[in-house]
Formats: sequence, C-alpha cells, structure tokens
Amino acid sequence: MDITQTIILAILQGLTEFLPISSSAHLILMPIIANWEDQGLAFDVAVHVGTLVAVIIYFRKTLVTITQDWILSVQQKKTVGDSRLAWAVLFGTIPVGLAGLTFNSAIAEHLRDPLVIAITTLLFGALLGWADWRGKRVRDEHQLNWKDILFIGVAQAIALIPGTSRSGITITAGLMLGLTRQAAARFSFLLSIPVIFLAGGLETFELVRASVSVNWNHMFWGALIAGISAYACIAVFLRLLQSIGMWPFVVYRMVLGVVLLLVIV
Repeated sequence: MDITQTIILAILQGLTEFLPISSSAHLILMPIIANWEDQGLAFDVAVHVGTLVAVIIYFRKTLVTITQDWILSVQQKKTVGDSRLAWAVLFGTIPVGLAGLTFNSAIAEHLRDPLVIAITTLLFGALLGWADWRGKRVRDEHQLNWKDILFIGVAQAIALIPGTSRSGITITAGLMLGLTRQAAARFSFLLSIPVIFLAGGLETFELVRASVSVNWNHMFWGALIAGISAYACIAVFLRLLQSIGMWPFVVYRMVLGVVLLLVIV
C-alpha cells in the first residue's frame, strides 16, 4: 500500500461505517475500481480500531452514564436510570455475534461479489427509503421494548452480507418501529460499539494466527485518519439528519446499485 491508498481507504472506512451506505461494499469495490491489491487484514484491523475509538469518544458521556447505571442494576437486580439502554445494546448484539460465528467464513467466501453488493445496495436502499417515508417517528431509544431490540438485533445480523450496511439496516429497523431519525441513528451507533469491537477482535485473532507481517506506519495513519473521519461523520450526520432525512443516501444507493449492475452486465 502507498500513502494515497492508505488515506483514501481510511477516510472511506470512517465515513461509510456510520452512513447508511455500507462500509464493506465500498472497501471491497474501491480496490477493484482503482486496480489496487487488497489492503490486507492488518489494515482492516487498524481502521476498525479508529472507528471504534471515534464512536466511543463521541458518546463518552452516554457510555459513562449507562455503564454506571448498568453496574448498579446488576448489583441491585432492578432497572436503574439508563441501565435499560445498556442492556438493550448488549442484548441487541447477540444475534450478529451468533450469525458471525456461524456464517462468517461462508459469507467471506461466497458473498463478497459485486453482483451481491449491487442487489443488496438496491434492495436495502429501497427499504430504507420506505421506512423513512412511512415511519411514525414518535419514539426514542429509551422506549424500545425487548421485542423491538430483538428485531433490530436480527436486522443487524443481516448486515453481515456485503452491501447491506450495518448502520443502514439498523436505522431502517428503528424507523420501522416508530423511532425518530435521531433516535434510530443514536441506537444504531451505540449498537455498533460491541459489534466493531468483536469484528476487530476476530480480525486481530486471525491476523495473529496467520503471522502476517505488519506495516505499523500504515496501521497508525489508517487508524488515525479513519477515527477522525468517523467522528466528523457522526457529528455532522446527527446534526443534519432531521433536515435532510434519509433520501440523499437512498438516492446514492440507487445510483450506485444501478451503475454496478450496468458494469457487471
């Protein structure tokens, strides 16, 4: 990898991890479009660390509050403050964890394909548009019940398929359940923390097991740039979400999906 590839892929990861347009799709497609060699597992670990740090820093106050309340709820065996939100994040992570352990190898082997990405980009882009149009947008993340959390968690598991978009499908699920745009996005981003941590941990394990040589310079810059772009993306996205809605991202997905189909065919 040269520095240009490092910068572009790190920015791409930072932006697409939280925008509803699929980071995995863009990281698969970009090397193909630019005729680059695959960036490798070590770089994937680095940019995952960067985006994880970014979302933790952005939601640091919320995380401190819900963690403290969660600890008290465990000790007192009852709901304390915002402990329910902490339990929701943990419970909502179970489906994707189980799906990842079961299907990760099969997905990596058979579904990292431009045709799959084109189809999922169009399908789940249309679903996002429908959910944004039809959603009542009257609830916040604190009003989710356990069935709602399970529904969003299962939706997140589907995002293991490239092109789906983890943030996109969880925001879609939240909108379908009547969450406001900001609430759906906030819960999606909080839900990303254990998922990114688990994904990064799995990649790190595979990296160590494979004894891959590591370019620490590229790792450092990849993590830093991905983290900065991710933090900026979260801040701007949440600030503008009420006014712009989901339609700019729906249109982008439709255009990308159609272009991919035209190129493939």
